[in-house]
Amino acid sequence: MNKEDSSIAKWLVTLSYIIMLGTNAAAVLLPLNGLTTQEVSDTYPNLFAPAGLTFAIWSVIYLFLGAFVVYQWLKPAAGSFFSDQKNRKTLRLTFILSSILNSLWLFAWQYLQIDLSVIIMLGLLGVLIYINHLLAKMSFKVIGFICVRVPFGIYFGWITIATIANITAFLVDKEIPLFQNNQVLWTVIILLVGLVIISTTILRNHNIAYGLATLWAYYGILLKHQAADGWNSKYPMIITTVIISLVIIVVVCLYEVVQEIKKQKNVI
Repeated sequence: MNKEDSSIAKWLVTLSYIIMLGTNAAAVLLPLNGLTTQEVSDTYPNLFAPAGLTFAIWSVIYLFLGAFVVYQWLKPAAGSFFSDQKNRKTLRLTFILSSILNSLWLFAWQYLQIDLSVIIMLGLLGVLIYINHLLAKMSFKVIGFICVRVPFGIYFGWITIATIANITAFLVDKEIPLFQNNQVLWTVIILLVGLVIISTTILRNHNIAYGLATLWAYYGILLKHQAADGWNSKYPMIITTVIISLVIIVVVCLYEVVQEIKKQKNVI
């Protein structure tokens, strides 16, 4: 990639990020289709949805993604992930694609196109799986870790949960009797399947940021079930399942921290 192409790619990354932020701001401030994102979520009531305050994590995600956008403008340090031309090109292109999918999903969701929203969300999840698989193979210095590894880890973690929630909302929308008549059982199954996916991903990608994002999401589900203005502890089986899941995610994250410390000692 020559200097001109590189400059165009940097601007496209920046522009796609700004468009993504603008779309999300519009969803909150206008809001799109006269409904807030939370109000749309409430039209598909289900036992997997987390408390509203949990969605504040988007501010953290966009802050860290903004750090990545700035980082990709800097001259890469010798031997860093970004010093490789192929890595730079791949990550920029996939980031642009993820930003486009993020914006498209929001439009589909706000305009109650639940079927389309699931397809777009699965596409976004697929892109983030690819990005994090790529990053898991690389070593990073501190600034690269903070501006590249952490942002995409948090983003991936939250989108993992968002995808499950989106599919759950889809099942509610279709009013499938098997799901509607057994919501408690299906929610427990979904929580446990999610736990397996989360634990496996943390161990495979060695990314604590991913684990922390999913931990926050499961905590949000717990809050919703315990809150008086939520499910008011009506479903003890789900609450127990969420608490067990939270403990296991914490243990897996701590295990990864210990493994990382051991790895650093071996390097020294």
